[in-house]
Amino acid sequence: MKVIPVLLAAGFGTRMKSNLPKVLHPVAGRPMIEWCLRSAEGASDVIPVVVVGHGREQVMAVLGDRCAYAVQAELLGTAHALQQAGALVQNEAKAADTVLVTYGDMPLLRTETLRSLVDAYARARKDPALAFAMLTITREDPQGFGRIVRDAHGEIAAIVEEVDCTNDQRRIRELNPGIYCFDAAWLWANLSRVPMSAKGEYYLTDLVAMAVAQGKRVLTVAAAADETDGINTRVHLAQAEAHMRMRICERHMLAGVTISDPATTWIDDTVRIGTDSLVLPGTLIQGNTVIGRNAVIGPHSVIVDSTIGDGCRVTMSMVEKARMDAGSNIGPYGHLRSGAHLGAGVHLGNFGEVKDSYLAPGTKMGHFSYIGNARIQENVNIGAGTITCNYDGVHKHETIVGRDVFIGSDTMLVAPVTLGDGARTGAGSVVTHDVPARGVVYGVPARPPGSNRAPLQNEGIEKADAAPFAARKETL
Repeated sequence: MKVIPVLLAAGFGTRMKSNLPKVLHPVAGRPMIEWCLRSAEGASDVIPVVVVGHGREQVMAVLGDRCAYAVQAELLGTAHALQQAGALVQNEAKAADTVLVTYGDMPLLRTETLRSLVDAYARARKDPALAFAMLTITREDPQGFGRIVRDAHGEIAAIVEEVDCTNDQRRIRELNPGIYCFDAAWLWANLSRVPMSAKGEYYLTDLVAMAVAQGKRVLTVAAAADETDGINTRVHLAQAEAHMRMRICERHMLAGVTISDPATTWIDDTVRIGTDSLVLPGTLIQGNTVIGRNAVIGPHSVIVDSTIGDGCRVTMSMVEKARMDAGSNIGPYGHLRSGAHLGAGVHLGNFGEVKDSYLAPGTKMGHFSYIGNARIQENVNIGAGTITCNYDGVHKHETIVGRDVFIGSDTMLVAPVTLGDGARTGAGSVVTHDVPARGVVYGVPARPPGSNRAPLQNEGIEKADAAPFAARKETL
């Protein structure tokens, strides 16, 4: 048996009230249609076909060559959408005898569920009366799904859309989520015969009544209700996100990661976390982030597209497009921006910020400091309030700091500037020139002790004007 999956993803999604095509709205770090495509890929060895319509250029740009595409220019219902894929499906399938139909807005549907439908169909297909198999769900909230109507023998007789239900039929809680596994020959022979609805559209649900009228059988396979929620509004999107978030947390926990409060922890599906790491409450981990073993992340931290080494700690801080080597730590209230790289064992304290800079192992940056466009070597002490003045309004300039340098509190390093190994700056220094190895500078501008210092701007004032200041100084 050869199965070709077809995903219907052409709808407008008007209830989302968005300029973004509905199927591209993200769920746990992936566009929802990517979740759907991944599930379909796992249920077949044949490349899927995606039926696109509204926003098709954007959808095709996201999915690329992972699938073939059919275009539904006029949105005239699910049967019409599948018809548009007919010629392509039969060509791509290369004699596939089974067509699996699913949707681009059901991100919670698992590969295992699709496989169970395909396997059930495969076991029953020796019955020549079998036309197709379909999933059904049972739940209290029908979410607008059609009702499954059965005959006296318990066989499915029809699917009645909610708008057409009688009062008795509205009470039926077995529902049709619209996922089918068709005998290909029967499908292509009957799809064009689906009647037009009162709304002028063509629906796959009518194939049930057509099959029954032909004396054919339709097999039903029960599925978990929460997997087949279609996303039609932002409310549904949030509900799907919550379900997916819990799945992801469970996967990490079963793999050896401790997540102390999954309800307040958001981890994208693309994230990897090593064993024995601890994720504390209120933490958001996104994108292509990799976290090593024995790390402690949080509480209330945000990590985006970053690499965090073994044994690192990120406390109430933000790390974005940055790297932390083994044993380094940040926080609370620290910020690693794009291009920041903390070497092994580096400490970045509260309210510290680093951008596009490397801090080598053993360096300590206590608090209230900013390092940008800098290369800091081993065992440097960066005093509180240190700032690299790296931007002149037009260009960024680099600061280079050698090994074992001591930078006093409130030092301004006006780039481009280099501090040699073992150099020291006094508190409040404004360093505008390079400092040699083991050199000491202080003041504004910073100069070595005993050097001929240039007069400060206010040193040329008249004595009469200076006197009041002197008196005030003595008073203080």
